[in-house]
Amino acid sequence: MTEVVPYKIPQEPGRWRALLLAALVHLLLLGLLWFGIRWQNETPVAVEAEVWNTQVKEAAPAPAPPAPVAEPKPEPKPEPKPEPKRVEPPRVVTPPAPKPDIALEQEKKRKEAQKRAEQDRQEKLAERKRQEQLAERKRQEKLEEQKRQRASAQAAEAAEAAKRRKLEDDKRKLAEKQKQKERDEAEARAADQRHQENLKRLQAQAGGSGDAPKAQGPRSTDPSYVQRVGAKIKSNTTFNVAESLAGNPAVEYDVQLLPDGSLRGMRKLRSSGLPGFDEAVARAIERSQPYPPDRSGAVPGGFTVLHRPKDQ
Repeated sequence: MTEVVPYKIPQEPGRWRALLLAALVHLLLLGLLWFGIRWQNETPVAVEAEVWNTQVKEAAPAPAPPAPVAEPKPEPKPEPKPEPKRVEPPRVVTPPAPKPDIALEQEKKRKEAQKRAEQDRQEKLAERKRQEQLAERKRQEKLEEQKRQRASAQAAEAAEAAKRRKLEDDKRKLAEKQKQKERDEAEARAADQRHQENLKRLQAQAGGSGDAPKAQGPRSTDPSYVQRVGAKIKSNTTFNVAESLAGNPAVEYDVQLLPDGSLRGMRKLRSSGLPGFDEAVARAIERSQPYPPDRSGAVPGGFTVLHRPKDQ
């Protein structure tokens, strides 16, 4: 529909044909009714005729008297048939053609009503969808909050467990370190004692002149000096310890020094059972020279060092 051409209601197909057929049926019905009523209202016309003969004939003998005949019963009169009711033909009411302006207004209102109904339906659908999305979002937020709470609780438990393990590890390491320090000091004292005994034996073999100790120089008996040079030797030791190694065997070396701190010689007193580790410690002893002086300010004549593969 445009603004130039006015709106026209389209005509129904076959309208004129339907009207002609209806008119023809009504005419046939009227003709049948008229013919039936006229045929029943007409009275039949009786015609009487007398025939005369001009020839004279003898009279016929008188007939014998007839035998008495029983009077016939009177026949019942036929009841008059009811006249058929007159059927009036149905009236064909043609609805008045709506005016163009009224039709346009009605069509406009109908379209507006449909549009409002469609808008209401769309709004209801959108509102329902929004409510469903809101409920889904709340459900997801609740699940996320529960996950965060569980994760936080698990993290707190893990942190507490890690803290407890760390404290236990620190205590264990501290105890092992203290035990190792005590073992090192005991072994250093034992090695120094063995060295003193060896010196005494050598002096006794030399006749007690004391030339051998003077030539060798005093040995360090300071445990702190032995620990200090032992840490230096450990830092220079390069050896890959196998994970399958059982225990922590130690190698022991007797180290002789010159007055300038350089290495004069060394002797292996005890093997760890790992030739590769023993060689690595020997190379570390050579790389650690020159050695520092002790508390007296002079370089001692030697010292005994213990080293374990798992302590490096």
